[in-house]
Amino acid sequence: MNMSSKLQEVFATALALPADQVTDDLAYQSVPEWDSMSHMILITELEANYSITIETEDLLEMTDVTNVITRLKKYGVEA
Repeated sequence: MNMSSKLQEVFATALALPADQVTDDLAYQSVPEWDSMSHMILITELEANYSITIETEDLLEMTDVTNVITRLKKYGVEA
């Protein structure tokens, strides 16, 4: 999957990573920066940037970039 530059920036901001380190294969706990606390920050950033409210079942499934992109489509977001 190819993520948008906006989504890449959301990840970079939430995880405090350089944007070039946010790739399609980035996954929860694959880097020290993506822990449980930063996961909640990521969800908050996604909701704020895309004006959506993510359901609990979806945030639990957002364990890697591909799943985030897939789940965002449910909310009408093409990321």
